[in-house]
Amino acid sequence: MHRPDERAEGAGPFTTRLTWRLAEGGSAVWESRLARKRGALRVRTEGGTEGPPRTADDTALHRLRILNTVAAVAFTLGGTLFALGAAVTEIGSAGATAVASIYFTGGLFFNTGGYASLLQAVNAPRRSGETDSLVTGGWRWWSYEPTRIDWLSTFVLFVGTLVFGVNLLDSFLQGLSAEQMNRLVWAPDMVGCALFLISGHLALVEVCHGRPCLRSRSLGWWTVAVNQFGSVLFMASALAAFTRPETGSLLNVDIANWGTFAGAVCFSVGGVLQFFERP
Repeated sequence: MHRPDERAEGAGPFTTRLTWRLAEGGSAVWESRLARKRGALRVRTEGGTEGPPRTADDTALHRLRILNTVAAVAFTLGGTLFALGAAVTEIGSAGATAVASIYFTGGLFFNTGGYASLLQAVNAPRRSGETDSLVTGGWRWWSYEPTRIDWLSTFVLFVGTLVFGVNLLDSFLQGLSAEQMNRLVWAPDMVGCALFLISGHLALVEVCHGRPCLRSRSLGWWTVAVNQFGSVLFMASALAAFTRPETGSLLNVDIANWGTFAGAVCFSVGGVLQFFERP
């Protein structure tokens, strides 16, 4: 429940921004992504100008810095390895096992980045209505909060990285028929890509507060937009990687490889951008 003097924004059941009056004058603005990434509340003066933000305590900020660094480095390395795997596949300079190993290692980094992102949502400082500030709770390795859009977005992302792990592990299998390839490798790939797209959509809703937006000066918007574009490219690659039962060949090898390469580059760039979105 929100206080009577609060103005809530968001989409559906999700609240992504709250604005309320401060007792000393002016207003405070809580934003889901800002609190989770930077541990801060925006403060506006009576004249509407931006004042110094109110930040969480040092414990919360230290947590957010570490988790953000882990996630950023993991996604950067994971994207780089996926791009390398796609390039090696297209050039044909390595065997199937070597390529699968590159992808699988990249997938482990994606797993790490996904879980670090979820931990950032789980341990983000929470708004205190009584003190108009952010408070820090005890450290948690897990929570279940599907009504929070940041939690849901990062949870779906993490599950997507785990599903990709199934696809990458099955890719080590040799001598599979076209039907087995589609069931064991292609199907998990499609599910993982779909989860990435859902997670990216929720992240866009969070950063845009429920409305389509273009925020060229917002680092958070660019991070989310680049990652979502990478998810679109991954989905295009997955669709092209369907194995034709009658021929045993992919629908389009070039789209499958270059879609993966370009999407992976987007995730790597997104990881670099995320590194600077910290307290």
